[in-house]
Amino acid sequence: MSINLKRIHHVAYRCKDAKQTVEFYQRVLNMDFVLAIAENEVPSTKAPDPYMHIFMDAGMGNVLAFFELPTQKEMGRDQNTPDWVQHIAFEVESVDALMEAKKQVEAEGLDVVGPTNHGIFKSIYFFDPNGHRLELAANTHTPAQMDELHRVAPDMLEEWARTKKAPRHAAWLHEQD
Repeated sequence: MSINLKRIHHVAYRCKDAKQTVEFYQRVLNMDFVLAIAENEVPSTKAPDPYMHIFMDAGMGNVLAFFELPTQKEMGRDQNTPDWVQHIAFEVESVDALMEAKKQVEAEGLDVVGPTNHGIFKSIYFFDPNGHRLELAANTHTPAQMDELHRVAPDMLEEWARTKKAPRHAAWLHEQD
């Protein structure tokens, strides 16, 4: 018997302040606050560690969750990983919607990088109050482009595994305007 996944149930990150995080995602990204779970001990380990676990609706059944852990050391991030690597990417419906979102995010006083053209989508980047990098992306790809990327993916991975240098199979992604 093999595992048959339906979808991601939720993805959880840590936050500094649950209320501030809910308000940010409601205001900036128009997410609905779905539910909260709060306990004084961890259900899986029974360790005494009070937490607030919040769940935000990211659209189409996708859930983004956060934990506030008031008795733990102040949260940080992986200092060995550049801050552009770990991020949460959300899809918007069009490039026009992306540009409108950029204006709205900038109106919040947030620094926005982009739009960046990734060949098959364009995106903008900014940080939430917890230091998590967020990306809003608008697809621009054609079915033929996606078919080609799918076709070359195994060869690219094999070449990368051998050389640790970027394979050229999909270099066209960043060579267009």
